[in-house]
Amino acid sequence: MDRLVQYIKLLDEKVQKIDSNLLENAKQNELAIDLIEEGFVQASRSLSNERREYIANIVANGISDEEKNYADSKYVLRLLGELNDQEVIWLRFFLEPTINGDEEFRQKHQNVIEPVKTYIGVDDNILEKRDIQESYKSHLERLGLIKSKYRIDRKTGLPQFDQQGMPKISHRFITPLGKLMLKRIGLINSANT
Repeated sequence: MDRLVQYIKLLDEKVQKIDSNLLENAKQNELAIDLIEEGFVQASRSLSNERREYIANIVANGISDEEKNYADSKYVLRLLGELNDQEVIWLRFFLEPTINGDEEFRQKHQNVIEPVKTYIGVDDNILEKRDIQESYKSHLERLGLIKSKYRIDRKTGLPQFDQQGMPKISHRFITPLGKLMLKRIGLINSANT
């Protein structure tokens, strides 16, 4: 029950800033009510204050949207429901994946975004950590939040492959949908894009 109480406080804080006409319109719109209900469902399952904050931001942004595109906000909310907290950190990482990108963010989340290095004879725990880290990135890509750019052999013009027969990834980058997610959950503002 504490989760919902915390969520209600966060949402109330954000709703107080929304124009009263938009709030009245939202009260009459079934899609807006559905968005609010979905927020409560996800908040009841959330394990962190950050997650409840993300949910409250999506719902409040959906209500305050002048275009009243509640369905899009609900879609983003559902996407968030498919991500764990580490995947949200990885998504934010891909906003500025360069070596000198956002040092404060990198230091704060170093335990999540530090690449797991492997070598011959490495302990199984390290291999499992690497695989989990890679699965986070693959999941973000399957959801369309990031994309991979593959290494191309300069001589043949064909993709290069690793030992498992998978195309080698040169780098990953955030998609417009990924940026929208970060905006709606409040990790970036419109001026950052």
